[in-house]
Amino acid sequence: MDAQTLRAQAFKALHERAGAFVIPNPWDAGSAKMLASLGFEALATTSAGYAFSNARPDGGLSLDDTLANVRAIVAATDLPVAVDLENGFADDPAECAQSILRAAEAGAVGGSIEDATGREDAPIYCFEHAVARVEAAGKAARSLPFPFMLTARAENFLHGNPDLDDTIRRLQAFAEAGADVLYAPGLRSAEDVLAVVRAVAPKPVNVLMSGGLKLTVEQLSEMGVKRISVGSALALAAYGEFFRAAQEIKTSGTFSFTSRSMPYATANQFFKD
Repeated sequence: MDAQTLRAQAFKALHERAGAFVIPNPWDAGSAKMLASLGFEALATTSAGYAFSNARPDGGLSLDDTLANVRAIVAATDLPVAVDLENGFADDPAECAQSILRAAEAGAVGGSIEDATGREDAPIYCFEHAVARVEAAGKAARSLPFPFMLTARAENFLHGNPDLDDTIRRLQAFAEAGADVLYAPGLRSAEDVLAVVRAVAPKPVNVLMSGGLKLTVEQLSEMGVKRISVGSALALAAYGEFFRAAQEIKTSGTFSFTSRSMPYATANQFFKD
């Protein structure tokens, strides 16, 4: 059995065991190795974190860019890797399906397709088109010789439309269309989370712990959440500390930030074979 199949089976098993697991979001191969060293069991890419590292805004990179990062992360660790495929980098369902196949070719064993268009004038795909895109992606995932965990994302809450009823309607339809995991980033309360979990049960739910929602792994697990991600939060934490350190040098002419820095030897050790 090849390494990708073993990773895929391990990733699927994480979604089937009792309790919730955390799938942190590295933005490059280096951050992936550091997360792996802490004992996390799987990783998921962050489109925003990787875009920022390339001096681009979120949504500013291509599928080719994204898959290059996937290949680097897969090569850096032995962990299962899921990829943030944004909207599949296409409107057309058939092209979304191709994005799933290309992600698998790059080494991923899971990936997400969202119903956000990337357009300010119409940020969310209409219901029927959104479902068709997930259905095509699901068929592509099931055509692979290993279990590829397809996550379908309902993006209302991230685009100024906190309509829980419509979000749940979409997630339920995505589940019926072939999604393995359901995900509504931007939920605002424990009550929202519980409503989503109950509405799509027994399908596993991913919850984003970033921004305003403040719940623990234990609390989310008790609610029936299966997977917990942090999106761009780790990248923003790193960039925030970097910016504050540089700001201190520029504005104060001091270097007190070095007392908080990771020792050189510690950082260097992460990247030794």
